[in-house]
Amino acid sequence: MPGLIGKKVGMTSIYGASGKNIPCTVLEVGPCVVTQVRTLEKDGYAAVQLGFGERSEKNTSKAMQGHFKKAGVSPMRHLVEFKSFSDELSSGDTLKVEDVFNEGEYVSVIGTSKGKGFQGVVKRHGFAGVGQATHGQHNRLRAPGSIGAASYPARVFKGMRMAGQMGNSRVTIENLEVIKVLPEEGILVVKGAVPGHKGSTVVIRKPQA
Repeated sequence: MPGLIGKKVGMTSIYGASGKNIPCTVLEVGPCVVTQVRTLEKDGYAAVQLGFGERSEKNTSKAMQGHFKKAGVSPMRHLVEFKSFSDELSSGDTLKVEDVFNEGEYVSVIGTSKGKGFQGVVKRHGFAGVGQATHGQHNRLRAPGSIGAASYPARVFKGMRMAGQMGNSRVTIENLEVIKVLPEEGILVVKGAVPGHKGSTVVIRKPQA
């Protein structure tokens, strides 16, 4: 199985074998329930759909209620599809953190970064502003300065670093080392930071061979 769904608990630090203090993120992973298995013959590709976090039937649409009823599971809050798997799984199977991940291996974590609203170029891109506080620059300390456009090209190039919406985007952090796997609590401890706020949903994937 290439991955599981979980949520971010928060950050901590532990001491490694070398005595160094390692910043870590604690993730509550699974249990995830198989809600659908896609096959090459029926769907054109092989994949497995996992559900995470129970949801009340009252807050689930009729269509999704039928989907979960067909799989023989209770309504789930989050659904994620994992492609290219070779495991023999069927609808209703439950996967836990110890079934997929091992200490010492590397994973990628996908989450939604914290939204920071509309921000200027200093916060968003690390600009230094125009000049200093002297020489008449009384209101240009955090300004972007010239963007280089004139009568040619008479437009702003796509991708120009300017002020705008910051955060609240899908972010993937690759090659995070698994420091600890705690099966009893369903906890996965990875080295480094993970996008999102505490309690946000994340997808943990193993690198594809």
